[in-house]
Amino acid sequence: MNGTLKRLATAGPLACATAALAADPAAGHAPAGVLPTVEQGIVPMLVSLVVFAIVFAILAVKVWPAISGGLRDRENKIRDEIEAAELAQQQAREALQQYEKSLAQARAEAQKMLDDAKAQQQTIAADLKAKADIELTAMRERAKRDIETAKRAALAEIYAETASLATSIASKILQKEIRPQDQQRLVDESMAEFQTAYAR
Repeated sequence: MNGTLKRLATAGPLACATAALAADPAAGHAPAGVLPTVEQGIVPMLVSLVVFAIVFAILAVKVWPAISGGLRDRENKIRDEIEAAELAQQQAREALQQYEKSLAQARAEAQKMLDDAKAQQQTIAADLKAKADIELTAMRERAKRDIETAKRAALAEIYAETASLATSIASKILQKEIRPQDQQRLVDESMAEFQTAYAR
């Protein structure tokens, strides 16, 4: 008996209770078996259900809203960051398009300025050439007139000298003096004949 008590004392309280029930069947309501009976399993089941309900209620009231709120905040933060990134990307794309448009306009304006400068240079060159041609033509005409005037003056002088010489020779031949009217008439006739011959 003493050895049994020592073993039970070292085995623990659950083993002691089980051994006591086994030693005194009258102390329990039903004999103990390997599997509990339905009556023996209802109480632990009800206790487990109550504990589960309490834990579920605590989780549903305290923990799950905090987790849901944290997840919702995290989702909103991610969504805001995505929207901000998309907005920044859109702004960068618009800025790039505006830059390319401004660059194209600047190139077009520069090309137009170059074309205008070339056209203006061509116009100035054409004007200068036209003025030079006009001045050259005027100089040629003036030179022609001067040459013609000098030629006529030289011819007139030659005619006058020729007429004077012919008059002198004729007067010597005729042994008489020719009057100035006769001399002028001879000069005019000689000039007319010369001009007629020169015109041919």
